[in-house]
Amino acid sequence: MDSKTIANGILRSIAILTGVVLLLYFLYLIQTVLIYLLFAGVVALIGRPIVQFLKKRLKFPETLAVIVVILFILGLLVGLILLFIPVLVEQGKNLSILDVNDFQRNLQLIEVEINKFLGRSHLNMEQMIDTQELKKEFIQGIEMSFIPKILNGLVAVLSSLSLGLISVLFISFFFLKDSSLIQNSLLTLVPDSKETGLLHSINKIKTLLSRYFLGLLGQILVLFVIYTVILLLVGVENALVIAFLCALFNIIPWIGPIIALGLMVLLTITSHLGADFNTVILPDVGWVLLGFGISQLIDNFISQPVIFANAIKLHPLEIFLVILISGVLFGITGMIVAIPGYTAIKVILNEFLSENKI
Repeated sequence: MDSKTIANGILRSIAILTGVVLLLYFLYLIQTVLIYLLFAGVVALIGRPIVQFLKKRLKFPETLAVIVVILFILGLLVGLILLFIPVLVEQGKNLSILDVNDFQRNLQLIEVEINKFLGRSHLNMEQMIDTQELKKEFIQGIEMSFIPKILNGLVAVLSSLSLGLISVLFISFFFLKDSSLIQNSLLTLVPDSKETGLLHSINKIKTLLSRYFLGLLGQILVLFVIYTVILLLVGVENALVIAFLCALFNIIPWIGPIIALGLMVLLTITSHLGADFNTVILPDVGWVLLGFGISQLIDNFISQPVIFANAIKLHPLEIFLVILISGVLFGITGMIVAIPGYTAIKVILNEFLSENKI
């Protein structure tokens, strides 16, 4: 091997490395667009079975079937937004008429009752002074800066969500309508000998992920019903909206249910400010904990096995390890996309490396 060959190899390696770095930097710059594509892909996978039903059973033209599905999804989103608006308006009214002193007294009473229940009723003077100072700062933050920041943040979030919603629905429309075009584009990237295998993999991935996301919606629905019953029993206002929000948190493996439990317990306590801790607040919190435990038993031993075992054919140990590794490497986002991503990778590997023992 002469020096010219070595130099060409080094230059080629540098060029490839530079190209990879530039590609990663470009993907970083357009990460918002990639997120839109990801959400649009999920919407397309959920809507795909409905489009197929409308085309095959009801004989809808493809374009009309896609439009019906997009309008249906848009209607669901508008319904959810309308569901949350009364809650936001009511909370705004509550903040506008908030009696700060009375609110502070109620917090103090609850703290005293909790300390008594836990056997920590004897606090030294320094701890009491520190606690009072923290409460004053908290109340002043609510009174002076918290509400304006929330309103400004809400406007910014609504603007971003509006743009994102339009983008996702627009991309989803063409994902559903021109799925064959996207599929053919991918086929041009592989050798002719591999086209059949890739085509089979794409169709299988579509089927499995469609079943997965539809099953996930069913899982959320089951938890929504159980959480609604729990919150209605303990007398929490706007139980439907809060139950739906807590059910959505279940999309995040392991961490989501903990957040949902904390939110329900907190709202149960704040819904009974001024009530007796031992006879009212504590029993209601107990009912929330009991109901939450039942919901997790149903979810872990009935809902999830049906979704993961029957829909995407994964072993429970596989699921546990994949979610754990993804969470360690990529955080909460990794935990959310772990199962769909692993399913796609496994289908492709099974198709092209089926002769490999591993």
